[in-house]
Amino acid sequence: MKTTGMATTLVLISLAAGLSGCRTDTLGGSPAGTAPGETVQTTPTPPTTDGTTPTDTAPAPAESSSGAAASDPVGLEAGARLQSEQNTIEVVNRYEPGLVFISTEQEVTQDPLAMMYGGQGGSQVQQGVGSGFFVNDAGDILTNYHVVAGSDGSGSASRIRIRVMNQKDTVDATVIGLAPQYDLALIRPEGLDPALIRPIPLGDSSSLKVGQKAIAMGAPFGLDFSVSEGIVSSTSRQIPIGFSGGIGGEGITQKAIQTDAAINPGNSGGPLLNSSGEVIGINTQILSPSGQATGVGQSAGVGFAIPINAAKNLLPRLQAAKGGIVNPPRIGITAGLLVQGPQTPLAVGLGALTSQGKQQLNLPEQGLIIGQVQPGTPAARAGLQGGTRQQQFRGGAISLGGDVITAADGEPVDALEDLQAILIGKQEGETVTLTVMRDGQEREVKVTLDAAAFQ
Repeated sequence: MKTTGMATTLVLISLAAGLSGCRTDTLGGSPAGTAPGETVQTTPTPPTTDGTTPTDTAPAPAESSSGAAASDPVGLEAGARLQSEQNTIEVVNRYEPGLVFISTEQEVTQDPLAMMYGGQGGSQVQQGVGSGFFVNDAGDILTNYHVVAGSDGSGSASRIRIRVMNQKDTVDATVIGLAPQYDLALIRPEGLDPALIRPIPLGDSSSLKVGQKAIAMGAPFGLDFSVSEGIVSSTSRQIPIGFSGGIGGEGITQKAIQTDAAINPGNSGGPLLNSSGEVIGINTQILSPSGQATGVGQSAGVGFAIPINAAKNLLPRLQAAKGGIVNPPRIGITAGLLVQGPQTPLAVGLGALTSQGKQQLNLPEQGLIIGQVQPGTPAARAGLQGGTRQQQFRGGAISLGGDVITAADGEPVDALEDLQAILIGKQEGETVTLTVMRDGQEREVKVTLDAAAFQ
């Protein structure tokens, strides 16, 4: 993931219910989630088709006696506004009942060492809120992983509850599947009246156009069942989404939808709809310059949503996860350059070494060294080779004699996260073209993602 030149703040937009102060961390760091839904700095019968008024059939403006067009500040312009407003009202009335308010609870030990020294220790219950929406008649609810994640970033919160529109009572929900690296989760309510399950249709994010209407639904700052409106500002913004190792891990660069619809903490996991009432994205992050200074992210008119096509592709795997973790496809390699981290060795790319050291070892300036290739995997079938010998150095070890991946599908690779960023949108049967250095010679290797890549 490349983060150079990012001076502003990407903030995960769930809300920690005001029980603990919100924390920010620099983009590319390792923010450890201390509460599910905490804000974290890291640098989703159609009324009309587009909610706008056709202009090609509009009557020509009347001319004054002097020949100039007479202005009509209330007529046509007001009509256009009312048509767009009516479209929004119809979409909201029809599909807002499919929105879900999510609350979580997690018991956290305040001082785990206190009992060792004669103290009483103790714990507190941290709460968080977020949003989600029904995707089928079975009651499955899509939301962000960070909305329902445990406080330490692994697994889920100890209790997840949901509430639907116009209902006072909440019901417990269970986790069907978690996908941390996609920042997606699927949960299902227990004992909810089936009549209250109102799925929202899923659209096609690949057909989006900049300028289309975007309607965001969710619970900004815990204000449940709120709606805001804007446009699609960009359809292919690359930002770090998901977590490479739990909620405290580094985000993996993925394509996102940018919108100026007001999105704030608590909107996480809520739907972004088009003017036909179809979900085009799942609200997930905001760009918040104020969040860097105050620790509380607020809308600056730049919000991001996970494209719904990414969630649609992942949905069958989430439904089959049986409460477990869904990982992106893997080709079956381990990194061959490790440095000692605070607790365990960390895999890094060649960019972490000095130029002098790389020259001495006849290695490229950047790339991912393959340490081992696991048998029976796509990498093995493609003929990739792992290191043949290992060399220790102060603070780490490096595998030599194997392949070095320098690019994937034309994009530079210098870490496992860079490779994952390319693989994360792939489906079974697709291929990834790797640029590989072997014995000082560059070549291309096509790796096919079979069923083993998704196990």
